[in-house]
Amino acid sequence: MTDSERRIDEWDICSTNLYRIGKRKYEVAVLPVGAIEAHNRHLPEGQDYFHTTHVARQCCEKAWPKCESVICLPTLPFGVDCNQLAYPLAIHVSQATLDAMVRDIIVSLRHHGIRKIVILNGHGGNDFKPLIRQIQCDLDVHVFLVNWWLVGSDKYNEIFTKPDDHAGQFETSVAMALYPQLIEPDVAGAGTARPFRFEALRKGWATTSRDFAKLNDHCAVGDPTDATAERGRQYLDLVIERTSIFLAELANAKIDKNFPHTP
Repeated sequence: MTDSERRIDEWDICSTNLYRIGKRKYEVAVLPVGAIEAHNRHLPEGQDYFHTTHVARQCCEKAWPKCESVICLPTLPFGVDCNQLAYPLAIHVSQATLDAMVRDIIVSLRHHGIRKIVILNGHGGNDFKPLIRQIQCDLDVHVFLVNWWLVGSDKYNEIFTKPDDHAGQFETSVAMALYPQLIEPDVAGAGTARPFRFEALRKGWATTSRDFAKLNDHCAVGDPTDATAERGRQYLDLVIERTSIFLAELANAKIDKNFPHTP
């Protein structure tokens, strides 16, 4: 194989090698985390795994020319799904188990000199804030959480015509943009969910965990109609552009006594 035929992405830990890693000083590690669960009837069980992997890889690839010091880790496939176990083959790991895995990964990264870590989360059931608070007290690392589906929320209504809490127009559009061959639109449910009976919960100043099986029979909260690949691409492009800029800025920033605040 000639050099022109060889393609080794040095931002991807799975495709680079010891020879190349030994010549680099990586500043930022990106850890994608997804889930395996039902997404209405028409979307793949691996929805959160697929789209989070795509976003993480694209963000690192786009950030690389601006810093050449970001590394993308493999996606952790399983997430917190105890409230979806009524649906067949939902895979649940506890938050404590997930935190333990993430913590061990961060400890390994710190051992190798990487002190800036971005958890790129693709599943709403995963909650890393308490872990981040604790680990930054225990180790001299800086951990950042990016829930990627929220990155473009200020532009959401310019792209989509319907709200989406789970497997509606937004997620269906993303799937149409990334893996249309895995969608079965003819079997999709309407995504109409049974509301809370209490005003405090409906208005959001009181919260609880939802058992998705009590919402409807197809694990969706959001109408998937009028989803298009173009809507999905438009939102993905926005998310990837913004996140890649953040990764490059983070990689190029010096850790001082006030980091990540202004000097």
